[in-house]
Amino acid sequence: MSLAEPPARFRDLIASEWIKMRSLRSTPWTLALITLFVIGSAAVATLADKAAGSEPAAFLAYDAFPKTGYMTLMLVAGSMGALTVVSEYGSGLIRTTTVAVPARGAVVLAKAVVTAVLWTAVGTSASIGSFLASQTILGGHEAGVAITHPDVLRPLVASALLAPVCALVGLGLGVLLRHTAGTMLTSVFSLLMLPTMFSESNRWSADVKHAMVSAAWARLVQTWEPDPGSLGYTATLPGSWVVYALWPLVAVALAVVVVRHRDV
Repeated sequence: MSLAEPPARFRDLIASEWIKMRSLRSTPWTLALITLFVIGSAAVATLADKAAGSEPAAFLAYDAFPKTGYMTLMLVAGSMGALTVVSEYGSGLIRTTTVAVPARGAVVLAKAVVTAVLWTAVGTSASIGSFLASQTILGGHEAGVAITHPDVLRPLVASALLAPVCALVGLGLGVLLRHTAGTMLTSVFSLLMLPTMFSESNRWSADVKHAMVSAAWARLVQTWEPDPGSLGYTATLPGSWVVYALWPLVAVALAVVVVRHRDV
């Protein structure tokens, strides 16, 4: 009489997914390079800001969190999140995984947890690092501010969370599409290209744009109040936080539902 193997616990699935992720040699190099790139972009943006220091000290969010660095972070995080899944589909490893763990939804959730934790750490390092780099440079002009400045917390947190949000969106798309090129293209299009097709000049276009992750991040790092006389429509802060929450939640939820009802 043989004893049946006990079902895998969720923490075992998390441990397994962590081993898979850290065993890839490209992972630590990619994470280190994108973190350094984001921090470096903040340093370059601050050095190029000739007006810094000409006015009383204030938090300059466009120096600490420059668009170039964070758009690149979105691209890399989304792509790496997608590769977490599509690489297994491409190699056939996903079949072994689902045979060992028939609860496919639990596997996707374990991948999501590991992805979220890893990219939150990367995003936090990049966000704090870019802030410190910019303020160190601005400190030479007596224009730097402390991390306790009242305008710093929201942009700092929004920039830190941008990476896990995009990585989870990429993961969800990877499960839905299961094709490397198609997933990468869809991720880049939805996260970076689609928002540029809409403007804030009229209500419907502004509403669509504000529902995008990049637009939500841009609003959350904006430290000045919108001009009430402007002809454009500005996103609200609560709405932007909702966008941050809904994109990864919907992507992962759809992935769990689809993987339960589809053959590997």
